[in-house]
Amino acid sequence: MKKDKDDIQSVGQAIREMLNSYRLTSKFDETQLIASWERIAGKPIARRTKKIYIRDKVLFVELDSPSMKHDFSLHKNQVLELFKKEFGTGIIADIIAM
Repeated sequence: MKKDKDDIQSVGQAIREMLNSYRLTSKFDETQLIASWERIAGKPIARRTKKIYIRDKVLFVELDSPSMKHDFSLHKNQVLELFKKEFGTGIIADIIAM
């Protein structure tokens, strides 16, 4: 059987199609976002992060001290914009520091 060049797709495209067909795209994107927390938020914040999760397009970040929570709240919008720039606007809409 002869294949056309149109039938060939990249591995990334094939994986994305598989995730779409199993309706796993949003979970995959959320996992990627959480995995990139240290790189985007920075090592000092990541080291002081106790827990991080996403629920209803809100990223919840539990920090280990009230002072770190306050410091993070000053830069929350910048971190949110970095996530939106890298992952698009559909994954998270807000960040809440706890």
